[in-house]
Parts: sequence; structure tokens; C-alpha cells
Amino acid sequence: MTITKIRKGTFQHVESELYAYHETRKEIIRLENEFLHGSKGDDENVGGGRGNLPGDPTATRGTLLATYRMLNRMREVVNAIDDVYGRLPADRKKLIELKYWRKPQTLTWDGIALEIGVSRRHAMRWRDGIVYAIAERLGWV
Repeated sequence: MTITKIRKGTFQHVESELYAYHETRKEIIRLENEFLHGSKGDDENVGGGRGNLPGDPTATRGTLLATYRMLNRMREVVNAIDDVYGRLPADRKKLIELKYWRKPQTLTWDGIALEIGVSRRHAMRWRDGIVYAIAERLGWV
């Protein structure tokens, strides 16, 4: 399997998405609930009458559209990670769990490699392949 080199920024972006995977899933659920049930914004005008600012339906729609686009992008990232992760063998899944999802991160690459029974370089090659597969699935390559 030949892996073409991806840009450093793309690689780091995919890695940051892996680190934030569980938080992203929680944020998707929160945004979906807010989108479906409407936001219950806190009333900052406690004790007062009507606000002095006019309602702006255009800005409200723009905000909803931006939120919807952000939600779709987050779903794409989570689906790509789920898809690639689901097709990985058990040892590579353990690599992802140890490197990106264990909190607090206490292991170095040497510790991760020892835990899964491969060399440090081999574990890093696996990581490179996984990151590349996610980037490819997202169309970032």
C-alpha cells in the first residue's frame, strides 16, 4: 500500500479531529437538539419589558444556516472517522484509542508501541496510514 504524502497542515487537522472526536459527537447531539427544539436563549432583559432591539429574521436565518453547515461538516468528520475506525484490525484500533482517546494521555510513542506489541516506527506508520485514510475519506487529499 503506497501512501502519498499529505500536507503537514492537513495531517495536523485530521489528528486534531481524532483528538476531539468524542467532544465532536457530544457537540453534534447538542446542536441537533438545539436545532430541533429551538434555542432557549437566556433572557438578558430580566424585569424589563420588550427589548429595544428590533427582531432581525435575516440574521436569525443566517445563523441557523451557518449552524446547519457546521453541523453537517462535523457529521462528515465523525462519519469518516467511524468508517475508517470500523474497518481497522483490533491492534490498530487499540493504537487510536491509546494515542488519541485515552485521557489523560500518559504514554509516549514507545509506550504505545510496547502496549500493542510493535516497534515505535511501525506504530507511527500505522498512524500515518490511518490519518491518510481519514483525510482521503473526507476528500482532503
